[in-house]
Amino acid sequence: MDKTPEELEQTLAKQLELLKKESEDLLKVGAVVAVGALLTYGIVKATRKKKVKPTDKAMEVLEREGLLNEDIKKRLSKSKGATFWPSFTQRLVILGLALAKDKLFHQIFSSPAEVKSSEKGK
Repeated sequence: MDKTPEELEQTLAKQLELLKKESEDLLKVGAVVAVGALLTYGIVKATRKKKVKPTDKAMEVLEREGLLNEDIKKRLSKSKGATFWPSFTQRLVILGLALAKDKLFHQIFSSPAEVKSSEKGK
């Protein structure tokens, strides 16, 4: 229990050094992920062409004919509300099902001794 202050300072210095190394690694990984995300976003923005929508064509024709009013314009230009999240949740569900399937197949097709030994390892 009676550790000298020098020993405590040394262990604290070692812990701080280890923390610095780990945080540098995490910072590098985070920077790589951020740069990758920015590059992907830039490439998608640059390669995506603006589509001429039939709605825009219809609005132009209505405007030329003088039939376009604010109500019609609002209804035609209203967003459909499609988002990234439904496809993201579908992917998470598929991933969860795949993981559950792997675990169940392992339990079904292995002997009881193997299951017990794998549970002890966890």
